Amino acid sequence: MNIKMPEFDVKKFVKGAGSTLSRVVQLTEEKLGTSEKTEMDARFEHLSERSDSAKLWTEKIVRDTEAAIVPNPANRVEDFIFEKIEKQKPKRLSNLEYLGLDMIEAGGEFGQDGPYGSALIKVGQAQQKLGSCERDFIGSAGMCFIQPLKKFLDGEMKTITKEKGILESKRLDLDACKNRARKARSMIGQQTKDGISPEVALEQAERDLRVAQSEFDRQAEITKLLLEGISTTQATHLRHLHSLVEAQVRYYGQCNKIMSDLQRELVSMRPPTPRLRVNSEDIDLACGPPYLSKSQTLDSSQHYQQTITLHPACSSRGTTKVCSISSSSAPESFSIIDDSVIAALVAESDPNDVSVL
Repeated sequence: MNIKMPEFDVKKFVKGAGSTLSRVVQLTEEKLGTSEKTEMDARFEHLSERSDSAKLWTEKIVRDTEAAIVPNPANRVEDFIFEKIEKQKPKRLSNLEYLGLDMIEAGGEFGQDGPYGSALIKVGQAQQKLGSCERDFIGSAGMCFIQPLKKFLDGEMKTITKEKGILESKRLDLDACKNRARKARSMIGQQTKDGISPEVALEQAERDLRVAQSEFDRQAEITKLLLEGISTTQATHLRHLHSLVEAQVRYYGQCNKIMSDLQRELVSMRPPTPRLRVNSEDIDLACGPPYLSKSQTLDSSQHYQQTITLHPACSSRGTTKVCSISSSSAPESFSIIDDSVIAALVAESDPNDVSVL
């Protein structure tokens, strides 16, 4: 079986290598300040700066948006790899959904008929709903905002960057031709070592200069048209930004509704028996003593004082009635309160609104 090898164009290779070497020499001379550089007009420079700024900030916005909706960097890397290989992101449970599953399982273990177990199940189910809403929001934000911006970076901005690179190469070729033509003019009337007359060398240099100038002008026009299209893409990005805000409004509205419904369900599950609140903990009065803990403060007169506040309670002070016990002895030398006093205080108060500070 004969395999036909592709033909190798030596002339094209030599010409390309020569052009590359000429560009390197020209760029080096420009860096050293020994060669002139063709400058673009102010309008082109302004458009070029705008495109560089658009590319920089669009890349930052995409990265920050991805970090906001998917905070875990390992998950972002995994999503990137799967999108490149399998063209879709992996399906995984969110942290809220994991939390909801554990809460539901714990509620069943503690007993779903008990107040704590049933509350855990309710909260776990709400966490799962929140996780589902979060996953939907991530998908919507990626579809309506992140993907269009990535498409802009991978499409239009890559094309602009490529054309600007070609323009820079054409500019280096043009300046190299200008230098050769300048040297050829300076050689008029002098004897050359290679036997080529200065007039022929000048004619060839000017011909190359005209070709380089034509290619440079054409490439500059192409690049300028692409740069002017940046303003139209920003109008498109504005619509995508509105879509992102709408997705956020829907997401946070759903979350607010889920949590409001959960709060109402938890309130309806509270026991109706009279309760005391001691140190931020609810104590059921129906369970009997002991329902108070020792809690006292030392005032400026070195007296220990304990205050029981009920709404309403013993003595009037505005809308709150207060019963106080004070003693200059050690806290163990007086009784905090007995059952008869508690019974009297509770009898005068709302059975579902009793607290101790």
